[in-house]
Amino acid sequence: MKILILCTGNSCRSQMAHGWLQSFDPSLIVCSAGTQASGKLNEKAVAVMREAGIDISHHTSDPVEKYLNEEWDYVITVCGGANESCPAFFGKVKHRLHIGFDDPSHVVGSDDFIWSEFRRVRDEIKEGFYTFYVENIKGK
Repeated sequence: MKILILCTGNSCRSQMAHGWLQSFDPSLIVCSAGTQASGKLNEKAVAVMREAGIDISHHTSDPVEKYLNEEWDYVITVCGGANESCPAFFGKVKHRLHIGFDDPSHVVGSDDFIWSEFRRVRDEIKEGFYTFYVENIKGK
């Protein structure tokens, strides 16, 4: 089963989703990409995933073009708010889904508030992708 998780910058939400999904089932082939890939991971995303016992520090922030010629069972977009536009994927895909989340990298405020938002989004991503996994993949 091949799953591509897609967002704009591929530095935060898609990386966390990638890490969670891979942790649910190591036999899955999971990749993540961005339409405007930043080329680096968000340090806070790496840190909050590490807190949850998942190391995503080895992930790479890749442009979506890297994956256009591959076939995918699922392509899942994770962009959230109304001011974000979800990227489209024009490759070969069996199922397209959207599971949207707020972008914690755009949060402003105190350090404590920013960290709490990263943790909140991390936990929401875990819940959303575990539901996806149970309903679409586990035992099938």
